[in-house]
Amino acid sequence: QVQVVESGGGLVQAGGSLRLSCLASGSIFSIHTMGWYRQAPGKQRGLVATITNGDSTNYADSVKGRFTITTDNAKNTVSLQMDSLKPEDTAVYYCLVVDAGLTNYWGQGTQVTVSS
Repeated sequence: QVQVVESGGGLVQAGGSLRLSCLASGSIFSIHTMGWYRQAPGKQRGLVATITNGDSTNYADSVKGRFTITTDNAKNTVSLQMDSLKPEDTAVYYCLVVDAGLTNYWGQGTQVTVSS
């Protein structure tokens, strides 16, 4: 089995910062992409940011310049540094791990709430 576990969610005031982390463990041997998606109430799950092969990043327009995605050297963890948070960033944030066979593994999500 593959486990994908997010941490770092919580409540923060607008303008503040939060750092999310995700750990992939278990029967995973090679990671192609790690990333973050979010789903707000009544909305579809959408891209926040991804990082492929440890260095190629992709960000949603809504978070460019505010969020930064990084991985550790082993590339089995991914972090999302979230700065200048806005109330519209409020959502459940899900970690995505894509292995070398392009199989997707999802975490169960962590709630991020930004108060105004």
